[in-house]
Amino acid sequence: MHRAGSAGARSSRIRSLAETEWTGQLRLGVAERDGRSYAARQFHEGALRVLRPHYLDHSGQVTYTVINPGGAYFGADAYLLDVVVERGASLALTTQSATKVYRTPQGPATQEMTVRLGPGSVLEYVPDQLIVYRGGSYIQRTRVDMDPTASLVLAEIVTPGWSPSGESFAYDELRMRTEVRVLPPDPAARPRRLVVDQLRIRPDAHGDLTGVGFMEGRSHTGQLLLADARLDDDLYERLTELVDASDTHSGITRAGAGEPYGVRCVCVRSLADSTEAVAALHRAVVDELHERWRGQAPLRLRKY
Repeated sequence: MHRAGSAGARSSRIRSLAETEWTGQLRLGVAERDGRSYAARQFHEGALRVLRPHYLDHSGQVTYTVINPGGAYFGADAYLLDVVVERGASLALTTQSATKVYRTPQGPATQEMTVRLGPGSVLEYVPDQLIVYRGGSYIQRTRVDMDPTASLVLAEIVTPGWSPSGESFAYDELRMRTEVRVLPPDPAARPRRLVVDQLRIRPDAHGDLTGVGFMEGRSHTGQLLLADARLDDDLYERLTELVDASDTHSGITRAGAGEPYGVRCVCVRSLADSTEAVAALHRAVVDELHERWRGQAPLRLRKY
């Protein structure tokens, strides 16, 4: 009964996505040829698109920057990002600037992101910060299906927007859900769930968010999720050192439902007083993975 229910829920979600009237959608398929990654398929419509690709180093990894010409998310806006990274390809995906959510009296702004990673592929999703302003509600759902030999980095930074009253948390609600599943070597078998990470903040319901047990006096929060079969004990210890040395109040943990098909997961959750403090920690972790796994230069996103 549980499996049938899960399959029904997934089918319902697929139908729901297909029937949604998107404010903006972006579909990007990245492939590899002669050691260089490129966009084999690209489609955008409405208030989402990408800038021309660029290559930050000699690894062949392609970097795409997502832009929203409208400048912000408003009430009842719905956005879709659909990303496929094929066998052996490598993609760094970022945003041009912070994602801003303003008042949403018509209903929450939503973003759906679906990702599929092929064998030996790499995705590093490192967007600028999310800012939710007074009276705003935002729901973000991300689902990743990855090959056991793929490598995944998902980063998020959340900061409260300015409020006329001076309140740090004047938005209505923030919900973020990330699910990562590992695809089986046998195509006939079912994907196995690796991890589900959920963050929900409702300032009115939770009382004083700045206090002990929640934000601990900080204003910014960050999440960094890593999924890769090479996340061994030695690397975990090194990442712990980076977390401890950062200018943040952070915790690092092994996460996930076991190690489906050999894939391991590490999550870093951070509290800080600035966007840059969290971003610096995320860069340090990504740079460590670059050097250790691929001999790749540090990730320096040229935006300005």
